[in-house]
Amino acid sequence: QVQLVESGGGLVQTGGSLRLSCAASGRTFSSSNMGWFRQAPGKERDVVAAIRWSGGATYYADSVKGRFTISRDNAKNTVYLQMNSLKPEDTAVYYCAADRLNFRVVTPTSSYEYAYWGQGTQVTVSS
Repeated sequence: QVQLVESGGGLVQTGGSLRLSCAASGRTFSSSNMGWFRQAPGKERDVVAAIRWSGGATYYADSVKGRFTISRDNAKNTVYLQMNSLKPEDTAVYYCAADRLNFRVVTPTSSYEYAYWGQGTQVTVSS
């Protein structure tokens, strides 16, 4: 019942910025923790950031802390990832994901805890 569609990816120079958006379907969006993951060629899919269903607690991978910001607008059924000071190492396909459970008071960071995934959007940072 949950469908996710990412947008906002593209090509940017080192030090530039991008904002990714993830549009979700259904009224259940506001009850779901949301996460952003990324996967580069030959690498595992790793968590980038996550946000609690209430928009409170957030989590960031050490590699993006201080540069990326996750936020959500439940009225628009949308979660965002603002990416600043981009580096070539950030080049990857970025995926939006929704928690498999509702109203969790913890923010999972494992991909196994997320049941719904978008198709991904490519982010390429030129050196």
